[in-house]
Amino acid sequence: MTEEQQGLIRISDDVVATIAGLAALETPGVAAMSGGISEGLAKRLSGRNAQKGVSVEVGQLEAAIDLRIVVQYGIPIQEVGRRLQENVREAVENMTGLRVVEVNVKVEGVAFRDDDTDDVTRVK
Repeated sequence: MTEEQQGLIRISDDVVATIAGLAALETPGVAAMSGGISEGLAKRLSGRNAQKGVSVEVGQLEAAIDLRIVVQYGIPIQEVGRRLQENVREAVENMTGLRVVEVNVKVEGVAFRDDDTDDVTRVK
């Protein structure tokens, strides 16, 4: 059977964004996704539940993904970025069958580890 006989399969931008966001958060060195002010405003105006820190363009055969992240302090940013690109590309391609043409990473912050210093009394 050809595609015309079976119909089309379309994958929404939100599905690809969710897959990419979950793969990103599983990447070592990624502390969080960064939503930014403009995304919060767009979410309020449109009423859509936008995936935090992920923007995608999805065609019939290909997808392009932009990620905004916060990295953990002490881990080389270039290494985190490369792993992130590989993980997201692999997850999206395996789950959707789309060819990922680019994964752009924008590092918007650094997260410092909490050493539980809030509970320590400094002066007695």
